[in-house]
Amino acid sequence: MEAVDDEARPSAGGGSRRLPSLAFRGGGFTASSRAVPEEVAIAISVDGSTHAVMMATPTHVEELGLGIALAERIVGAPSEIERMVVVETQAGLDCQIRLVPERGRTYVARRRQMTGPVGCGLCGVESLELAAPELPVVTTDAIVSPQTIGVAVEAMAREQALGRETRAVHAAAFHRFDGGLVVVREDVGRHNALDKVAGHLAARGIAPGSGFLTLTSRVSVELIQKAAVMGSPLIAAVSAPSALAIRTAEAAGITLVAVVRGTEFEVFTHIDRIEGARGAAATGSSKATSDAA
Repeated sequence: MEAVDDEARPSAGGGSRRLPSLAFRGGGFTASSRAVPEEVAIAISVDGSTHAVMMATPTHVEELGLGIALAERIVGAPSEIERMVVVETQAGLDCQIRLVPERGRTYVARRRQMTGPVGCGLCGVESLELAAPELPVVTTDAIVSPQTIGVAVEAMAREQALGRETRAVHAAAFHRFDGGLVVVREDVGRHNALDKVAGHLAARGIAPGSGFLTLTSRVSVELIQKAAVMGSPLIAAVSAPSALAIRTAEAAGITLVAVVRGTEFEVFTHIDRIEGARGAAATGSSKATSDAA
């Protein structure tokens, strides 16, 4: 795949803009201004046909395109992309992906069975079956300490420059199992932020199974599905999960940690990957049985 540095492309624009506002404070109105995130329409085109259109923050667009191509299983690896270029149009940005010929033929054959527009999660799918695709089961022998979870979420927060500036975007990050931060990406869409992380890892040959993800958003089923396709064994989120996200994480072999607040959190699935969790759960079950008796 031809490498392109989208941070250096002026047409991609910045992540935020300061605009005027009228603030009501202290009982009166004053002229003010606020930094707000940019949001533009971004199309992901594959071999000349539009695969998806979403509203997103116009930064790291190539990573977004690669992440979506992997999540949607358009490609299995970056090497199946011959070329990628972002073109600015009057309507927004078009991330144009050209597949290698062999993969291109496969894509055409599969196109009608694939998920539709993905920017808002499951919007645009053509059947109920596509809303719950078969997912790979993630396995790992890695064990993460409770302290590492808190350290990782704090590290993500420190790098959320756009979030601090605007208070209006989501973030996703990838960490080594020792808590070392690898990458943080921000976007107005929580799915987009995770896709950008996936694209970053794939472009650099970093295996998602070599670490874990942190998220600022609520954990919806689509985020679990994306993590499963990536091969990420653990997600730690600031917000709470949905019931379907928990069931999907359990089936996909993903450890789901949520409601992270400083050094405190809750573990919903595959607790063995959190150091000390199994013993605590057994003790808690024994105590509950004793109390009931």
